[in-house]
Amino acid sequence: MNRQHNGMRPQDIAILLKIIVKTGLPWQNKDLAAELFLSPAEISISLYRSESAGLIDYTNSKSVYRQSLMEFIEHGLRYVFPAIPGTMVNGLYTAHSHPFMKGQFPSEMNYVWPDARGEVRGLAIGPLYKEQVKAAQSDPTLYLMLALIDVIRVGRVREMKVAIEELKKQIL
Repeated sequence: MNRQHNGMRPQDIAILLKIIVKTGLPWQNKDLAAELFLSPAEISISLYRSESAGLIDYTNSKSVYRQSLMEFIEHGLRYVFPAIPGTMVNGLYTAHSHPFMKGQFPSEMNYVWPDARGEVRGLAIGPLYKEQVKAAQSDPTLYLMLALIDVIRVGRVREMKVAIEELKKQIL
């Protein structure tokens, strides 16, 4: 494949995290596409970008370079894919409002991924990609990891340290 690599896209992070969640289980692009509510073509192009960036060995072993991904998440993610809280909307808890973080950092202000069917209200945090809420609702481990990613995108130092430590447990 001789395509030009034009940089990572936000959904690439979600795709790599989903592959990590599937550790030890065989997967195909069509499986990832169905579980993440993306097209098989989007998965294929994303994996090419991630391989070019040195985050996955897609051609040979289909394995994520976990240490490299963690370095990117810890040191680059918030600069490449920043999040700025928006207006009050219904949605699904994310960032420090996710139950895992809320137990450690109680807050009166909630953050949510916008979802018209959401039962909670909070400041909108744009998800990494359009169908992320559906994917998170069907996979609790992926949901936790994506919410922790949002802590890094919008959190304060203390919150970020906790999120990074938990992501290290999940990824490494």
